[in-house]
Amino acid sequence: MNKIKSRLGRLPGDPPKERMIESMIRVDQAGEYGAKRIYAGQLAVLGESDDGPLLREMAETEDRHLEKFNQMMVARGVRPTILQPLWYVAGFALGAGSALLGREAAMACTVAVEEVIEEHYRDQSAQLGEDEGELKSTIDEFRAEEIAHKESALEAGATAAPAYPVISAAVKTGSRLAIWLSERI
Repeated sequence: MNKIKSRLGRLPGDPPKERMIESMIRVDQAGEYGAKRIYAGQLAVLGESDDGPLLREMAETEDRHLEKFNQMMVARGVRPTILQPLWYVAGFALGAGSALLGREAAMACTVAVEEVIEEHYRDQSAQLGEDEGELKSTIDEFRAEEIAHKESALEAGATAAPAYPVISAAVKTGSRLAIWLSERI
């Protein structure tokens, strides 16, 4: 199977390349939109705390990521996911809910989301050829910034959150489901 994929670059039954690229841009825009909403929720609870500056800095990065994917969507005529209203509510609820559990839980949420996104962006980058240099470069740049968010959240005490493994597993599962849905709907 790997020989076929490496020789052709794709497997039988894979969507056409154009649809794959549209799906990537759609899901990445949705993910950055969700991340913006998570930070909005966390900032609503922790914005005036000592963690406010770090959360604002991470939120600004996500705003920049979202703006870039919004531009790509317009330039390439990619429709957004119809689930965007759900991500608006769910993202804020996840951010505020994790922050209400405490600063460590908010950071645990960030670590879990960023670990899933790091993997997601890595896989996307590996699928892109040289003809998609701008998209690949953007994904690689944003992946590095998401890794930096994860590291910052770890340094801020994420693993000290009560029930860290439970929070991490739940957030990762939700993030993977959101990716799966946004790629398709």
